This record gives sequence, structure tokens and C-alpha cells, in this order.
Amino acid sequence: MDLNIKDYIYEKLLPKVEKPGRYIGTEWNSVHKDPKNINIRFAFCFPDSYEVGMSHLGMKILYHLLNDQSDIYCERVFAPWPDMEKVMREEGIKLFALESRDYIKNFDFVGFTLQYEMSYTNIINMLDLADIPKLSSQRGEGDPFVVAGGPCAYNPEPLAEIVDFFMLGEGEEQMPEVMEVYRQWKSQGLKREELLDMVSKIPGVYVPAFYDVTYNPDNTIESIKPNRDGVPAKIKKRVVKDLNKAYFPDKVIVPYIDIVHDRIMLEIFRGCTRGCRFCQAGMIYRPVRERTLEELEAIAEKLIESSGYEEISLSSLSTGDYSKLNQLVEKLMSKYEKDRIGLSLPSLRIDSVSLKLLQDVQKVRKSGLTFAPEAGTQRLRDVINKNVTEEDLINSVGAAFDSGYSGVKLYFMIGLPTETMEDVEGIADLGNKVLDRYYRVPKGQRGKGINVTISTSCFVPKPFTPFQWEPQDTIESMREKQKHLQQLLRRKGLTYNWHDPELSYLEAVFARGDRRLSKVLIRAWELGCKFDSWDQYFNYEAWLKAFEDCGIDPDFYTIRRRDLEEVLPWNHIDVGVTKKYLRSEYKKALKGETTRDCRIACTGCGINLLQEGGVCK
Repeated sequence: MDLNIKDYIYEKLLPKVEKPGRYIGTEWNSVHKDPKNINIRFAFCFPDSYEVGMSHLGMKILYHLLNDQSDIYCERVFAPWPDMEKVMREEGIKLFALESRDYIKNFDFVGFTLQYEMSYTNIINMLDLADIPKLSSQRGEGDPFVVAGGPCAYNPEPLAEIVDFFMLGEGEEQMPEVMEVYRQWKSQGLKREELLDMVSKIPGVYVPAFYDVTYNPDNTIESIKPNRDGVPAKIKKRVVKDLNKAYFPDKVIVPYIDIVHDRIMLEIFRGCTRGCRFCQAGMIYRPVRERTLEELEAIAEKLIESSGYEEISLSSLSTGDYSKLNQLVEKLMSKYEKDRIGLSLPSLRIDSVSLKLLQDVQKVRKSGLTFAPEAGTQRLRDVINKNVTEEDLINSVGAAFDSGYSGVKLYFMIGLPTETMEDVEGIADLGNKVLDRYYRVPKGQRGKGINVTISTSCFVPKPFTPFQWEPQDTIESMREKQKHLQQLLRRKGLTYNWHDPELSYLEAVFARGDRRLSKVLIRAWELGCKFDSWDQYFNYEAWLKAFEDCGIDPDFYTIRRRDLEEVLPWNHIDVGVTKKYLRSEYKKALKGETTRDCRIACTGCGINLLQEGGVCK
């Protein structure tokens, strides 16, 4: 080969693929260092396409956090799209990092962020492309440490035989601690297992090999126990107490190509106090911590100056719950309106929208409006503790239509616990009432081209929620409900979208699965499964074959109701919300009883006891 490998990738491989901009790695604000002067090399891997991964705020934060340390070089790695993978395998090119184009097999760490369960086969594929052993037990002294974090890491068990160790919770404090322990380990020339032993002492780090799982005759778990001294029986997630003191980058990488969220993401607060019983994020990201107006203004100014972006997205689980949202919007718009820099407000609550807020936001440009009633009837909204009413929805969309909006998206779930067909029909009823509200705006004043988009996802019972014991609705039942809604939502101005029940079924398997599923993941990959969350690549039949080949019944993890005393695969993980609280909320759900927002008064979830001194504000 006349060209060196880095030039070969650039000059010979990239012209052969559809989107070479995914692999160039020289974007504005990307970090480039001389590897000869580096002590630790970290491959930050997002197991999906570049466009999806580059939209992820966590990667932006940790990428710059690590690179701000002079002896660490953090580089990005994304799942190569199938056209690129084909060329790489044909040419014998291993998986490489974007910035240096060095093979990640030679890095110290290969770290995956786990954002959704259906990306797991991409992890297997990326390890194979990198020529890194897929099972942690097969890795030797010269191999990198395969680590993982993110929301799906709160049930790490399906990846327990693949990942060397997990980092649970918020990484701004934890990641530097792991790097410092690695420096000590490396300087002493110790063995691989000794590093695992050292990091297991860091709060929030979970090393699966240091725990044994035993099973009952009915395949439920009997126990999860440490198999060595000095390992905690419960691994507590890490929480950054003061968000104003937490690291946040003053610059972000600006891609050459369009990505899913191509804008500044300004994280205004973390956590949620609403207590929706289906929502894993609302439980695992507790407690709520807000950034001050002054801090947010300062961050926004730096990011605008360093990136050139013309839109700021106010990022959080529920943007409308930020206590000073109106003041923040007013300050940002008054400062940047003249420069045509706009704002977008994702994750708005139905009961937190005002006409003035919408008018302020659309001074530069209209962004999309999305609301999530989640359920079609008040009875079912009470079951899930949504704590919003039909009147809240009509008032909010009415404010939008009155201010000139002509399109809204409404998100619902089907298959929720206790759901009846009447609840499903309530979704269509709400959609029609929203459309009727648009037509109440005088014709000369309303926006043109009305479109109310109704989207339904299939409920997936998730760990650390009050519904973690509930069975999932069957695929057949979910299909029936979708077809019924298709018949009811045929009115002009209404659009209906729905999720694939088979995909949601598999998501539930791996959301609530145990470590016996590691072999299913590898077998599914062997049968060609990857990019499972993409319709054109999802192969349900191959997945069923993988379960069959491994002798595992996937229904065991989905449509089976769990006993409240059953040992769950994530029993050894502590997210701060107690099982006692989750049980209480589950029982209240079955009675249709609601729980107040915990900003009004503490509901006793236990998060304030997670760390000494408490963490609730």
C-alpha cells in the first residue's frame, strides 16, 4: 500500500461512500492533539450514525471535559453506515477514531454511551470492526478497556458479559476520577484485573465480573452478590449537586453535514419533579437542579461566539418547568433577536404554555410545537400520573393557533397499564378537538396549512419506574389498537404515525433483561442484526432465530407480570428512588390515584438520601 493508512482512508475510502462528511473528523471546534504527547487515549463511541450521535449533548460535554486535560486525547467514533462498513471490511480497515484516524484497538479506553436498547448490536459490530474481543472475559493485557454509561446503563445486565465496567450516573465528576485511577495503575505497570479492582472502589462504577447471579428453577433471579471483598453490594449512581459548578463546554463541534439537532443545546436544568409513572428519565435523573439565569446567559454567549449557530434549543426533560423560563426567553430574545438567532423549546408541558411565551419565541422564526398528553382519557392520565387535563391541552394549542401556528405534534402511548379500547379512542377524540380549536380562529388570522400530527409509541415498562413490574401489551393487541386509530384518524388536517410493535417488544426485552441476554445479542449480530432502530435494517425474524438458538424465551421478559418481591436484574443498582416509593406509586396507579408534583411538597421518593447532606433543592 503506497499511501499510509490515514491518507488511504481519506483518499481511497471516503469517495466510495454516500456521506463522507460522517468520517472526515476535522470539523470546526474538533480537538486535535499529538498522540506522542498523550498519556491516555479515549475513544468516545456512539453506537449509531454520525447524524444521531453528533446531536447528543452528553457526548459534547464529556468530549471537551476530557480533552481539557492535557494528557488525555478523547476522540469520536460512530457506527459506520453499512456502505462504509462494506468498504472497510473489503479493504481490511479496522474501526478508527475520527480525529486521528488511528485504530481504536490501540486506545486505552473504548467507551460507549447507552442511549437506547436497540443500539446494542451496533456495539457488538463496532467491537468486531475494531478487532477487539466481544466478550470481556476474552480480553487480555493489550486490549483496551470497554466501558459504558448513559441511561440504559441503569440496567447493565444484558451487556454484562461484553462491557468491562459501567459508570452509573452523571459523568462530570466520575470520569476524571476514573482517569486519575488509570494514571496510577498505568504508572505502576499493574495487571488488567487490578485496574478493574481499583475502579470498583469509585462510587458509581460497576464491574459485572465482580458479581455472581444465581437463578431459581423458574428462571427468575435468586440473588446478585459480590464475589470478592471490598466491592459494594449496591452501586449508587453519581449526582452532580450544583449544576452551576458543573463542567459545560464553551464551544461545540460544528458538523459539515446536517445532523438531527443542528443547533446549540443549552441545558437549563436536570431532573424532573412531575413523577409520570411510565417515565424512566423522570426517575433516574432526579433530583431537579437548575442553572441560574446568569450562568445560562454566559454559556449561550460563549457558544454563539464559538459556533456561529443561529438557533438555541433550551434543553431539559421538561423545559416548561424551568422556574425562570419566561425571564430566560425574554433575556435571550432581547439580546439576540437583532442577530436573527432563534429559540426552540422542546419538551413543553401542556400546562406550561402561554401566549406571551409563544410570541416571544417566534420573533425570529417559528420552531415546531410538540405536546405529549400521553393518554387519550383523563382516567388513564391519572393512572400514569400525567397531571394534565384536556382543558390544559386545548388552552395550549389554542394559544399556539391564536399566535399563528398551524402545526402541532401530539405524542401518545398505547398499551399503558389498565388501558381499554375506550382510552385508545380518546386519542382520536383529542386529535379532533385540537383540530376543531384551530378552526375557531378567524380565517383571516389563523396560520395556513393546518396539520395536527398524532404519534403513538408502544408502552415499554422500564426499570426504576412504578410500572417496572407490569407486563407489556402483546404485539397483536398493539397492532389492533393502531389499526383502530387509523380508521378513526382519517379527517383532513390529521396525520397519524405509529411505532413498530415488534421493535418495542425487543426494547422491552433488553430494558428489563438479565445477563443471559449477552449471548442473544452476539447471536443476533451473527445473524446480521445491526442498526435495529432503523426501519430499513430491522430484521425481526433474525432476532427470533437468535432467541431460539440461545434457548431463551423473550416473552419471559415482556408479557410476564413480575411479583413485587421478585429480585429484578437491576436490584444491585441504586438510583436514589427507593423500591418502597415505586411500589407505592404502582399501587396508586392501579387505583387511579395521582401524586402531586414534588416541588409543591416532598413525596418521599428517597433521592434526598442518596448522598450525605441531601441533593434536593
